[in-house]
Amino acid sequence: MKSHWLKATIRLLPIVLGFSILSIVGLCAFRAIVPLEVLKPAGDAVGNYLQTVGGIYAVLLAFIVFVVWGQFNDSRGYVEREATAIVDLHRTASGLPARTADAIQRPLEAYIEDVLSTEWVAMAHHDEDAIENVGTHLELVWSAVHSCQPMNECQQSVFGEVLSRCNDLSDLRTNRLSSSRARVPLMMRLLLYAGGLITIVSIYFMAVEPFWIHAVMAGALGGVVAHIIYLIWDLDNAFAGNLQISKEAFERARKTVQRSVHRVDAAA
Repeated sequence: MKSHWLKATIRLLPIVLGFSILSIVGLCAFRAIVPLEVLKPAGDAVGNYLQTVGGIYAVLLAFIVFVVWGQFNDSRGYVEREATAIVDLHRTASGLPARTADAIQRPLEAYIEDVLSTEWVAMAHHDEDAIENVGTHLELVWSAVHSCQPMNECQQSVFGEVLSRCNDLSDLRTNRLSSSRARVPLMMRLLLYAGGLITIVSIYFMAVEPFWIHAVMAGALGGVVAHIIYLIWDLDNAFAGNLQISKEAFERARKTVQRSVHRVDAAA
């Protein structure tokens, strides 16, 4: 997780600085074309206009950040719960007949490995074929459950629990995949970019003296807007961005399952 934050910071700094410099360069070009004396008479009107535009854009940014942050946290929750459901199902299946338990547990172990090695990358690149291939492991689990024949009342009770956990696991996988496909709509992204450009350019119309104060204002605004847009873009790519959701939950699940397998082998 720390490496993700470090990569995000390294990538973010040149973007923020670059947009700050571009904003200042744009201000210099604007001042070269439009003299300060032309801007002074319209100072009050420009101030009211900036207050309106800035307020609208601030609400838009706040709304989109709230949405993508909520989606990011939801995706992280799906991953945590799915990993937990796999471990629970793997353990619970031990109470079924040995042949059925093995037919359930082995595909689950392969499923964890494929999610970590294949599906995480596939979600980032929207590789639906790879995602479908990983899902075949759960189809094998379902086949084993459907063919199970409990031998006694205890196994019958365990079978009901296994069936319930299989349903939960399927739902959580579906939720995780759906969250990986969710994106901010194109029209909203266009509005986000256009609004940022309009807001930055609008500050050029302020008659601010001395010039260096105006340049600092433009550079700071450009950097802040770039930072927020970058954050939105990164959070919107929950499984691909530099702040992407960690695989740690599935890695913990793999270790737990491996310990369980080793204990069973040692007992045998």
